[in-house]
Amino acid sequence: MSQLRNIALTVQELEEGEFYWVLMEAADYMMDEALPYLPIESAVDPHSSYANALVAGVAAIRKMFGKDGPRS
Repeated sequence: MSQLRNIALTVQELEEGEFYWVLMEAADYMMDEALPYLPIESAVDPHSSYANALVAGVAAIRKMFGKDGPRS
């Protein structure tokens, strides 16, 4: 079976009341005892709330990786 990829979902409020989801993947290297994440996909248009952006981000994960999740 292929290895599960380390994907994180976050929501950013770039302007007041404009929320964007961002998908990031863990890098293969450590930086000062921290695991860096690199952006792989993000919302183009803002959402009106944090919750809406979060749900849209989960939908993006499902669309990108399917029912088995992010595997390499």
